[in-house]
Amino acid sequence: MGSTHHSRALLPEVGRHLVVPCLPSRNILKTVALGQMLSLCICGTAITSQYLAERYRVNTPMLQSFINYCLLLLFYTVMLAFQSGSDNLLHILKRKWWKYVLLGLADVEANYLIVRAYQYTTLTSVQLLDCFGIPVLMALSWFVLYARYRVIHLIAVAVCLLGVGTMVGADILAGREDNSGSDVLIGDILVLLGASLYAVSNVCEEYIVKRLSRQEFLGMVGLFGTIISGIQLSIVECKDIASIQWDWKIALLFVAFALCMFCLYSFMPLVIQVTSATSVNLGILTADLYSLFFGLFLFGYKFSGLYLLSFTVIMVGFVLYCSTPTRTAEPAESSVPPITSIGVDNLGLKLEENLQEAPSAAL
Repeated sequence: MGSTHHSRALLPEVGRHLVVPCLPSRNILKTVALGQMLSLCICGTAITSQYLAERYRVNTPMLQSFINYCLLLLFYTVMLAFQSGSDNLLHILKRKWWKYVLLGLADVEANYLIVRAYQYTTLTSVQLLDCFGIPVLMALSWFVLYARYRVIHLIAVAVCLLGVGTMVGADILAGREDNSGSDVLIGDILVLLGASLYAVSNVCEEYIVKRLSRQEFLGMVGLFGTIISGIQLSIVECKDIASIQWDWKIALLFVAFALCMFCLYSFMPLVIQVTSATSVNLGILTADLYSLFFGLFLFGYKFSGLYLLSFTVIMVGFVLYCSTPTRTAEPAESSVPPITSIGVDNLGLKLEENLQEAPSAAL
């Protein structure tokens, strides 16, 4: 570690200019690619859910979530059961089971409330109000994770939200905002609550995967998510499940949804480890647009050039956010466990800053 520090400090000025500029661009491209991979997973869940609802009259969001949590349980919770020491499932449950109960509750209800809101309010309201989770997430990151933002990050978020507004405008022009909402106020409140719970879940996820482990987060969410969603499933969706006319097409759509959701849950912690929860949430704003593009062929949506403009604006804002690293202001005396993995926001950009500052420090 010491030799690396000294070698950085002794880098000649010419060598620094030749090597360093490659790092940020490569890191930004990687971040963008990872974010769009998550968007495609979300798009897969949206398309399969819409097929189930429109073609087969199957509307069982809790059952679909329950299947995903069961997969997490079978894979990651079982993995924890065979770990040794402090990473063992029983050891984790003894020390902080109640914390993971709250996390599981937040995650399950966030998924449920957003889907349920579509029954009360319009698609436009859901798309706009769902963005409320981003400022909530940034505020929680400020106080819980000690993230410190710069002006460029705030501008980038504003640009991304402008892109969402453009998408909503395109929906209105295309006539997709029509929805027989029974009570818009209740629906809007459900969206705001769901978005806030998503923010809580994402901040907890970033804290756990960067300071503890990805397997612990997924294993605990799988365990308590299965229990909570199973109980809620038995209460709110028994009649809906009993009315399903099962065939291989419906079963295949359930499997496709579960696989997309499982991939989303499995990959998101990996992306958060090298970026941040805020960066990930900005990147996945394009998920609705991917769904719209697929919907042009699958559901006969009307095309609008504003969709392409919206996609471009969101991507510009996302790249702008990733172009500058955030800072972390850890308290001087803290009981927070140290970060055990390379879990900083925009790592390649932070490395560039270190390389630039090292020669001046040596002088």
